[in-house]
Amino acid sequence: MGVFFWWLKHLISLTLSLSVCLCLSVGIYHCWWEYDNYRKSTVSITDIGFTTDFKVYLQVKETWLAFLIIISVVEGILLLTLIFLRTRILIAIALIQESSNTRTVMFYRAVSHMMSTLFYPLVTFVLLVVCVAYWGITALYLATSGIPVYKVVTLNSTQGNCGQIGGNVTCDPQVNYSWCPSARCIFIKYNNEGLLQRNLFNLQIYNVVAFLWCINFVIALGQCTLAGAFASYYWAFSKPSDIPTFPLSQAFIRTLRYHVGSLAFGALILTLIQVVRIILEYLDHKTRAAQNPCARFLMCCLKCCFWCLEKFIKFLNRNAYIMIAVYGKNFCVSAKNAFMLLMRNIVRVVVLDKVTDLLLFFGKLLVVGGVGVLAFFFFSGRIRLPGSNFRTEMLNYYWMPIIVVVVGAYLIAHGFFSVYNMCVDTLFLCFLEDLERHDGTMQKPYYMSKNLMKILNKKNKGPKKGKGKD
Repeated sequence: MGVFFWWLKHLISLTLSLSVCLCLSVGIYHCWWEYDNYRKSTVSITDIGFTTDFKVYLQVKETWLAFLIIISVVEGILLLTLIFLRTRILIAIALIQESSNTRTVMFYRAVSHMMSTLFYPLVTFVLLVVCVAYWGITALYLATSGIPVYKVVTLNSTQGNCGQIGGNVTCDPQVNYSWCPSARCIFIKYNNEGLLQRNLFNLQIYNVVAFLWCINFVIALGQCTLAGAFASYYWAFSKPSDIPTFPLSQAFIRTLRYHVGSLAFGALILTLIQVVRIILEYLDHKTRAAQNPCARFLMCCLKCCFWCLEKFIKFLNRNAYIMIAVYGKNFCVSAKNAFMLLMRNIVRVVVLDKVTDLLLFFGKLLVVGGVGVLAFFFFSGRIRLPGSNFRTEMLNYYWMPIIVVVVGAYLIAHGFFSVYNMCVDTLFLCFLEDLERHDGTMQKPYYMSKNLMKILNKKNKGPKKGKGKD
């Protein structure tokens, strides 16, 4: 994985940028060529009006002129971004390389205690399965907590003495009504009498809220644990000798011992927003037929606002958990410090976020696409494993196992790449803290790598053994 991201880092820094610019240049040339062909045409877009046939619009010069202007503006913005933000892009790439170097240390220097971070998503998966199972068992228990009510019914009332069945006949599922073969004692419902039965709906709501809270807490626990492990790598005086022996285990125990309350509070805030979104979806579904355009517009605005709020809270919680893992302060103080730190470096944040998203997209695409292609060739019979007796004729629909394999590959890739994403975010916040708290002197030396110091034109003053090592 480290070699893959090291290679992909160079791809995105040069080849990808040139490829995008080249593609946009080809698009500009094509739009100009089409515009020049239709320039002498007397047909205007106002003559066509509105039509559902999009091909008609491609035969007028105004359409290609609009495409030409839009693509030219996009390429101009891209070129200006590459020119004026090249330093920040290099910083983002260096941070991504730093996180890849963490993997390189794990694999090539045999630091087994850091390699365990790659398998922590399995722990998160098991905890999530436990939460889902507990929610399902509780919901099923609440739904079946009443006394069952049965009723005797007949499938054919013309048989013998079946007409004698009435309210005075005891309904027992174990009784065989021999005098009426078509009589059956069937389940109707659960009794809704009693305090517990009258509040089952409220209890189900509490169960859903607790389920969302537990899910968000498990995710927060994983993020804080990984952040603690990767922060111990960044702030190590001499890498890798000063890295703790079991950084992941120590971070996990430290999180459970000191930070459970902060994680639960952050998960509760996110849960409340998700509950509001569920309520809005429920109201929208129930009142969709009776809504007027103004009400529908208001409902869409509310749903959009709370969706954006949920994304923002997830982003804020994620960085707050990193600060909690680094400094051990409570959730509110950590969230404030993380937010102010990011706002002071907003341009670097945006650049790093986009570069990381692009890297993760290419990584997932490579993994899922490769597995999908191999699954297609295997289940379609084009390739066969050595010693395998599998034959294509054994499958009626070979697309079904291919879909299952692709979905499984995506879930696994998403879990492992989330570790890499958490590593980048943790190292980024540590890097920003390193810049603000240290100045390169003997008393306050930088902990960043030599590559980052070279990009920023910074260096440690005086010989510092181990400083700036990868």
